[in-house]
Amino acid sequence: MLPSLILNALNIVFVAGCLVRGLIISSPKRVLFRYFTTLSNVLCAIASLIVVIMQLCGGLPFWALLIKYVGTAAVTVTMFTVLLLLGPVSHEWKLLLTRGELFLHLICPLLAIVSFLAFEKTAMPAWVIPIGVLPVLLYGMLYLNRVILAPEKDRWDDFYGFNKKGKWPRSFVMMVLGTALIAFLLWIINNG
Repeated sequence: MLPSLILNALNIVFVAGCLVRGLIISSPKRVLFRYFTTLSNVLCAIASLIVVIMQLCGGLPFWALLIKYVGTAAVTVTMFTVLLLLGPVSHEWKLLLTRGELFLHLICPLLAIVSFLAFEKTAMPAWVIPIGVLPVLLYGMLYLNRVILAPEKDRWDDFYGFNKKGKWPRSFVMMVLGTALIAFLLWIINNG
């Protein structure tokens, strides 16, 4: 229990620190919450907080582990998207893996993965896998709406580049399938 408490507490502190830093340097402040990186790390930090509270209260119910599984899948998607897609395509490694971005793109996802797979192991039914995909699916619909379907004056920039040359459908399918693979692997390793 102690390693799980430590890793989850570190995750909470690091994400909170990155949020405070982000709110100080972001202008306008709401822009920070357009990014899946921010949203997935906040979800995972909330899941970590729930795990810490439940463990301190003497148990870790299934629903708490389910939330942790979903948060871990989301930040794992963030990490692999940066390492396998955004970093190699943009070559902006310094922007993607320094300061707060290092924590949100790499350190916090690794903390979540290690705590979930090594110290919060439990048998989970296969029906949790689609739930692990839900954050990416919901964010994908939001991104589609705000980047492509919104009136021109209200659109967000295509900051992830998922619609370059109209490739939104392919990007969406790839992200959902990649997330399903991540959710499946987390599930199978956790159950093993």
